Amino acid sequence: MLARWLPGTSVEAEHSWGLVATTVLEVTCAGARFIVKAGGDDDHGIRRELDAHANWLRPWTDRGRAPALVHGDVDAKLLVTRYLPGQLVLGSEHADDPRLYRQAGELLALLHAQFVVTDDDHERRENEKALAWLRRPHRIAAHTVRRLRAEITSWPTPSASLVPTHGDWQPRNWLVHEGVLSVIDFGRAALRPAYTDFGRLAARDFRRDPRLEAAFLDGYGTDPREPDAWHRNRVREAIGTAAWAYRVGDEAFEAQGHRMIAGALRDVDVP
Repeated sequence: MLARWLPGTSVEAEHSWGLVATTVLEVTCAGARFIVKAGGDDDHGIRRELDAHANWLRPWTDRGRAPALVHGDVDAKLLVTRYLPGQLVLGSEHADDPRLYRQAGELLALLHAQFVVTDDDHERRENEKALAWLRRPHRIAAHTVRRLRAEITSWPTPSASLVPTHGDWQPRNWLVHEGVLSVIDFGRAALRPAYTDFGRLAARDFRRDPRLEAAFLDGYGTDPREPDAWHRNRVREAIGTAAWAYRVGDEAFEAQGHRMIAGALRDVDVP
């Protein structure tokens, strides 16, 4: 299929993370550069990416701030986008630059502002997902699991306002080129509450440097983190991080998940 789409393709580099069965290649064809992404048997991210490209990404692609889709096939779990120049922000000298976090806030606001829908069942579904993670193999302490289960089952399940979200909004999915931030990787894109896109940043980058949070909020324009809903999201995000990272063998990310769990529960203990 790729040979039909891009005959004579030459592979220039591989950008796969190596944690899951997803291959990401930088290729050239007829003098143009592309990114090719192929999902494994259990992959659901390619469908999400293609849905995002079809429905939600124009506020970014029209500005050249996200890669434009060239080809895609849901059944083959294969997509091709135009190459977007830039350096990954994660691990670079740009990772602590408030100016980029302000741009990240501005870009996220464009995505979220497209529309909003009300979902009366969102909170219940998310609670069930968190409880399901706790039933799978993980290294969360047994007494912590009991406490998490007790808390989750005590929560109310109010209706939620959902918007298009990226789902993994953090520096590992940002590129910077000549001072301009752009966005990649839409494999977790879905309708969720806006505050869920703050979760990865709050767990790591905002804790590292409050200036980054201030700049991000300045770019975004508001702070959607209503305290009770935000706490529920923090707990669910922490559980998912620790359990998923254990499953794929990412010990550093797993440790972050355990810190997130401890932090969320510590906040409950503060009078």
